[in-house]
Order: sequence, then structure tokens, then C-alpha cells
Amino acid sequence: MKPLFRTCPKSGLVLHRDAENLIKANAVAAVVFLAVGGLLGLLVALTRWPSVHLLDAQRFYQVLTGHGVVTLLVWVIFFEIAVLYFCSAVLLRCRLAAPKWGWTAFALMLGGAAIAAVAIVLGGSSVMMTSYVPMPASPLFYLGLILFAVGALIGCFIFLATLVVARDERTYEGSIPLVTFGALTACIIAIFTIASGAIILIPTFLWSVGYISEVDPLMYRVVWWAMGHSSQQINVAAHVSVWYAIAAIVFGARPMSEKVSRGAFVLYILFINLASAHHLLVDPGVGTEWKIFNTSYAMYLAVLASLVHGLTVPGSIEIAQRRKGLNRGLFEWLRKAPWGNPVFSGMFLSLVGFGFIGGISGVVMGVEQINFLVHNTLYVPGHFHGTVALGTTLAFMALSFWLVPILFRRELIWPGLARWQPWLFGVGTALQAFFLMGAGTLGVSRRHWDIAFTDALFDWAYSGLAYTMMALNGMSALMAVAGGLLFVLIMVGTILWGRPSGAPAEYKAERPATLMPAAPEARGHAGIGIGRLVAPGTFALAMFLLVIFVVYYVINYAYLASLWKIS
Repeated sequence: MKPLFRTCPKSGLVLHRDAENLIKANAVAAVVFLAVGGLLGLLVALTRWPSVHLLDAQRFYQVLTGHGVVTLLVWVIFFEIAVLYFCSAVLLRCRLAAPKWGWTAFALMLGGAAIAAVAIVLGGSSVMMTSYVPMPASPLFYLGLILFAVGALIGCFIFLATLVVARDERTYEGSIPLVTFGALTACIIAIFTIASGAIILIPTFLWSVGYISEVDPLMYRVVWWAMGHSSQQINVAAHVSVWYAIAAIVFGARPMSEKVSRGAFVLYILFINLASAHHLLVDPGVGTEWKIFNTSYAMYLAVLASLVHGLTVPGSIEIAQRRKGLNRGLFEWLRKAPWGNPVFSGMFLSLVGFGFIGGISGVVMGVEQINFLVHNTLYVPGHFHGTVALGTTLAFMALSFWLVPILFRRELIWPGLARWQPWLFGVGTALQAFFLMGAGTLGVSRRHWDIAFTDALFDWAYSGLAYTMMALNGMSALMAVAGGLLFVLIMVGTILWGRPSGAPAEYKAERPATLMPAAPEARGHAGIGIGRLVAPGTFALAMFLLVIFVVYYVINYAYLASLWKIS
């Protein structure tokens, strides 16, 4: 049977029917798990709010385990598989390779997530996402994660096979588009991540059922973090690709330099996984030389890659805006950007939040000496909220506002509320990150369910400011969850009762275009910008980021010096 294609009349995208259906399935599953993860996160925040303190200790650790697994692994990887299929079959206008295997992968991922959830809720697997041995979880917990990982791995190989199909059938010329190249980067990192998970989770599963006598805890931590933190690096490559895609969708923007952007993605492949080291800096089983190398010389190359993307994405938008006549001063291009469009506002808030909050805190926390101070505090989940929630989740939400109406051929419901959704979620999440990092700086533990230490045998109390930080975190969580709930309702409502946006889709055996046209050559920059700077506003924002980073870095070292006095 020949593959069937349709052309979207609004976007001009060519969609292979099997690819379209798999993108829909993975995206819908992702949104459902996002809703579950957000609800669990709200319960965690309300329990850590001292005056509310909602859950008891046993239930809190179950909920915290579920929140970590669902939000850091399940929701984002489901969406990333959808992004991989979109960036290959749709952007390259070709058929998806092995769609039956795609449904097998989806079933494994969905079944694995369900099995892990059952293990957490009914099996008492309150081991948190890290599941450090020798603390045991139910065998179903490990089995569920393994099945989920196998499904995701199959999805990655389908993406790679689809690139081969596109090349063989000559559906594009030259190099693959930059967005697809970014997705390829995410896929390569994902294969490393999943392989690391298999290396450690399979023997841990065998240990849980009694076939292996023990698993060395130090070895477990080193290998597990090759999966645990590298899963976030999949997110980084994926959401940076989404930034480039939205810049092109909304503004018709082209990267300032495709070669430089592609080189930055290559740096991600080579060096970004080394950031996993910051979880191991307090471990005695890893040598000092290894710690210093991974948290300084090598990791800075990954930071350089993020700085390149952080410059070229807004820079490309600025150039596109200035070419349209918004060329006065430093920031007319930004002031008159379509802030009422949730596709743009969500992407730009993701970019700024990831850079100023997630990026700066991650680099500072990656310094060995500072890491000793904040590693076991709420500073770490504060950093996570700046990267996974504010950076990745908000970028994926922004893309969904554009992609879901195209896939389901329905108009977005509640457009007025949709305008405010990125602001509600983005500001709420940013405040959470600030208050959690503030509480962590004051020493509040990230693994204890009760910061008041009620009924403890020893006398200990945090400062009143720490209690205030946790109360403000709870309030911010209410705001962020409201934004997340609004997103879920808009997406589900659009799919179920959104107004049809056109005639029923007509699938044809003939591909509408046998060759994707090459991207037009970039026009010169004459007449735009200020002086020799074609993107002076972006340069000013980059310099502001640098100043904030230096000031924050110095403050943290001053704090370190005040605690580690040298005489």
C-alpha cells in the first residue's frame, strides 16, 4: 500500500498520514502526563508550605517520586518523540519509516509509564526519581522504566530511519534543515541517555527480584546520572530546536549563521552530558581530577553552545523585525513583537527564563566549591524549575499552540485566555525557581518532607526568611499550576470541540512535492541596525546577561568565603 499524504492549506506542511497519527498520539499522551505531573507538583509545593503541610511523610515521598518521574521523564520524552517525528517526516516531506514499529514504541512507552505509576501508588516505591540503591523499589518500578526506555529508543531509531528515507527519496536538497539537525542532536543524546539507563536499571531490576546479590551504590550513582541528568540535555537540544522553528514560523527568521548554530549543536553532542558531573561532586568515589575537568574546561564548551543559541535565536528575530521597518533604537523590534501570540510569547519567555534562571544557576551550581553548599538543598529543584519547567515545558507549550490546530484541523478555543497562558505559567514557574533557590541558599533540605522538623529528637530551626520563601513558593506553584491547567484545557478543548478549520483532509498517494525547495539565500544587512551591529538589541541583552552572571557568580563566592574562613 502506498503512503498517503495531505497538504495543510494554512501552513503548507505536507503530512504523511501515519506520521500525523503517531505525532497526535504521542502529543496527547504527553499533555495527559503533564496534567498528572503538574497536579503532583502542586501537592509537593503545598506540603512544603509550612502553614499548609498537606501530606504525611509516606504519601509525600510517593507523590514526590511520581512528580519527578512524570515531569522529568515521561511528559517530556513523549513530546520529544512527537517532535522527532515532526522534524523528520513532516519537515522533510517524506513518509515515516516503519510506522508499525512506531505504534509498538508508543505502546511500550505508555505501558511502561503505567506500570511504573502502579508501582509508585500501590507498590510503595517511594524512592524518588533517583531510586538510589540500596533503597529498594518494587520490581515493577524498574520494569516500567525499562519498558518506557525501550519504547523511546525505538522511536529514536525510527527518526534516524526516516532521515535515510528522505535522503533516498530525495525529498530535500543540500543539508537537512537546522531544526531537523537540532532534533538529530537531541536523538543522539537520547540514545546515549537511554543506553546509560539500560546499563544500570537492568541489573537493578535483577537485584530487586533476587537474581543479583547487590549493586554497588557508588557505581549506581555514576551510571544513573548519565541517564538522570542527560535526559535534561535531550530537552535542551529539543527546546532549542523549537526556538529556531518558532522564530521561522512567526517571523520568517533565518539563523544569523547556520554554520555557527550547527557547530553549537555539535558541541552539545560532544560536551553537554558532562554537566551530569555536578550531581557527583560530593561523592567520595569519583576522583578530584575528574571533577575539576568535567566542571570547568569541558563543561564550558557546552555553555558556549547555549550562549551561541541564546544569541542567534533572538538575533535572527531582531534582524527579521528590523527588515520589516522596526529599526528604530535598541528595542523597537522587541516592543512591537506579537506578544499577544502565545506561540511567540511562550517561546521568548522560555528563552529568557532558561538563560537568566536555569542557565546561570546551572553554571554556578556546577562549580565544585559552591556545589558543596547547595547540592542537598532546595536550590537544586529550583534550578530544575528554571530548566525543565520554564525552559523546556514552556517552549513545548508554545509550539503546541501552533501545531495542535494544524494536526487536528480545528481552531484554537479561548484565544483570549491562550494569550495569557504563557505569562501565567512562565511567571509562576520563574517565581518558584527564585524562591526554591533562595530557600536552598538558606540551607533548606531538598529531601525532607517537613522543614519545621516537627517531633524531631533534636532542636533545629531554619530562619524566618526560609519559611517565607517556602510560603511564597507555594503561592507561586498555585499560579504555575493554574497556567498549566489552562494549557491542558485549551489543548483538550481544541481537540474535542474546537471549530473545524477547513474541509476534511484529503489524503493522496502522490506526494505534493517531490523535492523540498532549498531555503532562500539570506539578504544583506545593509540599512538595518545601529552602526556595524545588525542586532544591537540582542547584543545589549547578551551583555546584560553577562553582567548578571558575573555579579551572581561573585555573590556566591562571597557567600562561600563567609562560610569557609581562611586564617
